[in-house]
Amino acid sequence: MNNYDELLEQLKANEISEIEVSHEDFLTFRESWIKREDRMHFVGEAHLGGSITYRWQEEIA
Repeated sequence: MNNYDELLEQLKANEISEIEVSHEDFLTFRESWIKREDRMHFVGEAHLGGSITYRWQEEIA
């Protein structure tokens, strides 16, 4: 199982460029993501099959 709290911190710090979240792991990822005040900066790109790639975006629209 992935430690999404740590991965989100690494993404924010530009230590990694993206996080791949499978359809099966989405609810686990969401538990970490939803409790963050900066969650709107994590932008997801959905793919066929249900996986999502998340990237950090400093400026939000």
